[in-house]
Amino acid sequence: MKITYLGHASLAIEIAGKYIIVDPFITGNELAKNIDINSLKADYILVTHAHEDHILDVESIAKRTDAKIVSNFEIINHFENLGIAGHPMNHGGSWQFDFGKLTYTNAIHSSSFPDGSYGGQPGGFLLETEDGNVYIAGDTALTMDMKLISMQTKVDLAVLPIGDNFTMGIEGAAIAAEFLVCNRILGYHYDTFGYIEIDHKKAKEIFKNKGVNLTLLEIGSSLKL
Repeated sequence: MKITYLGHASLAIEIAGKYIIVDPFITGNELAKNIDINSLKADYILVTHAHEDHILDVESIAKRTDAKIVSNFEIINHFENLGIAGHPMNHGGSWQFDFGKLTYTNAIHSSSFPDGSYGGQPGGFLLETEDGNVYIAGDTALTMDMKLISMQTKVDLAVLPIGDNFTMGIEGAAIAAEFLVCNRILGYHYDTFGYIEIDHKKAKEIFKNKGVNLTLLEIGSSLKL
């Protein structure tokens, strides 16, 4: 499995010959100006919630690639009205896709479309594959529900928001790593704008003091699982 950081909370995942994009917010992110969305491959687009900084490029990528959107019921309805096929899920539900098993997990946040209409309840994704298991938290506060994930499966990599203000910050994410019993963390949802700028050195030190490895990828860079 190869995971590429596309900036903010956007990821590209290659697994089992399939291409997955998570929460594409690229054209609106000045820090991701070197990412060409027209070159991105996508069989699926995972959407955690309806905020613009998570769905901005969903429609253009999906219509170009014919990718299927996976998200909550309300978000799928929204995009199906735009002629884009989707697979609706809800919290605690799982589905076996051709790339692996996907579970829609709890997240504590809000969710509305840019026009203010209801975007369903926010969530995250637990991806279980032959290459390993990845928890993508989405935008969320620290929550005890994360302990339930480690009771269901082994998490090999957790992708956690660390920017604070709108989500949990560095300290909260370090506790989340303990809840998840996971010592390999990929940080995201940071530095995009002033409210969520972080001290990279301090962040890594906080995680290191808990015996956890925090990776902060440059936009366009990748890691393998």
